[in-house]
Amino acid sequence: MLLYRSASALYLERLASSSKLLFSFKNSNLLVPSSCSIRIGLVCLRKPCSKQSRAVGTVAASAATPVADGIGRDTFYAAEGISWTSLGVSDNVSRALVSAGIQRPSLIQAACVPSIMSGNDVVIAAETGSGKTHGYLVPLINKICNEQRDGDQDLASINKLSLVLCPNVMLCEQVVQMANTLCDEHGKSLLRVTAVCGRQGWPVYKPDIIVSTPAALLNYIEPNRSRRMKFLCAVKHVVFDEADMLLVGSFQNKVIRLINLLRFEEKLLSRSKESPERLMELEADASSQLTLQDESDIETETISEGEGEGEGEESYDEDVDSNNIQEKTEYSSRRVKDWRRAQKSYERSKQYIFVAATLPVNGKKTAGAVLRKMFPDASWVSGKYLHCHSPRLEQRWVEVTVDNQVDELIKAVNQSKSQLRNIDGGAIRTMVFANTVETVEAVANILSVAGTECFRYHKDRSLEERSKILADFRENGGVLVCTDAAARGVDIPNVAHVIQADFATSAVDFLHRIGRTGRAGQCGLVTSMYTKANRDLVAAVRRAENLSQPVEAAFSRKRSFRNKLKKQGSAKESVLS
Repeated sequence: MLLYRSASALYLERLASSSKLLFSFKNSNLLVPSSCSIRIGLVCLRKPCSKQSRAVGTVAASAATPVADGIGRDTFYAAEGISWTSLGVSDNVSRALVSAGIQRPSLIQAACVPSIMSGNDVVIAAETGSGKTHGYLVPLINKICNEQRDGDQDLASINKLSLVLCPNVMLCEQVVQMANTLCDEHGKSLLRVTAVCGRQGWPVYKPDIIVSTPAALLNYIEPNRSRRMKFLCAVKHVVFDEADMLLVGSFQNKVIRLINLLRFEEKLLSRSKESPERLMELEADASSQLTLQDESDIETETISEGEGEGEGEESYDEDVDSNNIQEKTEYSSRRVKDWRRAQKSYERSKQYIFVAATLPVNGKKTAGAVLRKMFPDASWVSGKYLHCHSPRLEQRWVEVTVDNQVDELIKAVNQSKSQLRNIDGGAIRTMVFANTVETVEAVANILSVAGTECFRYHKDRSLEERSKILADFRENGGVLVCTDAAARGVDIPNVAHVIQADFATSAVDFLHRIGRTGRAGQCGLVTSMYTKANRDLVAAVRRAENLSQPVEAAFSRKRSFRNKLKKQGSAKESVLS
């Protein structure tokens, strides 16, 4: 794509210092397009968000700004007659939502709130910017508040805990911020919500909701068996945010292990009700084996569950330390296995909620397929535009070459600047995506030479730097040049323009990138720059758009399709070099 990796990055840097680049910038006099979607986007951004609504996220930002009648309202908000109270949300939580600027539920919130409040396992798959975070936070907060309001709580109710798992620290902190913004009439947060990740250790006082990454949570509960059992017993609701990331790739082993631990505790509790005198014995045998269970075996076992003996259930009695293999242990292991097989149906004591903006189901190892096998009875709530092009977005497609890619990049950025001049003091936010850290730096250098200062966001920046960059970008607007580290979960209200300087390499990246704009019922502009090497991919995406089909069909996860694209890209780079 843009810069054709490092070789073209150097070429662009040479162009950045040339008079041609400066001449192109000085003489670019772009006008704001007269299309309807851009005019609507300007109306949405005319009134800047308050600090409170900005803290809550895009839903509040949208509620705090006027949305033009028509496509934005029809594709985001629930029907006029649907309110928070009509969904079963209590009065005090409803008032907190309204005070935070979220007067009405979105379509996805109206669909998933009742499902979560029913206690069933739920899979929420909806497009970015549709309000999924509040979609699961509101019913969880409502449940906990109702339990705390009742005066006759028993010890089990007091020890209840909700857990939210996120793939990174930034998203954890964002979820905590959104939850803590819901306050009572005295300005106090309805619940105590705490992040356990990064440099934040385990809280001194028991929170109502813990938000953590899989690695940070396992690091805390794994070393201490007593602590692990108490924690697992207390957890009653588990949310997997960005579930498509958590269930595949580098996160999969840890997440599958956590699910196994939580499910096994459910089985122990169910068994204890039938035979209380055997609970401690089972607990001791099984927990020690869980500590020694190899994570790679857990992954293979869970993904392929149902293909052998004990179909549909996990196995916890393998890979015991050889030093501890004795007749008694082997007997206990066989007994636990026999009990497991008999417990295909057990009393559930936890609720599992999976949330994602992209959730492909084709293929045995995709996140959607894994969920369907592991949680066959879960209720699925899907957004209207899941994996599809949003009608709120105007998309521009620009094929570039080494000769014109710099000019096209600056032209696209200048288009955002032109919009800024038409807004009464409001800040326009533009996000420019590239595929590598080197490309981000090269693009930022080019824009700086051309007179456009920009923020740089990628993995080589420290966590503190990234937090400050996002805060400054939210507050002051401007141009953020970033990798896909900013494409997921990062909630930045009122992004007017997304530019793909490098075209995305996967369906997931494409959908998450363009989902940074046009959020919460607003409209946005997407400019996608691509090269000859990307033609087949772009043609497939645009075909899906023209036929109103899901984009996932254009981005097959099959190796043959990916290898074909890689070969085309490699051939192009060879020619350029």
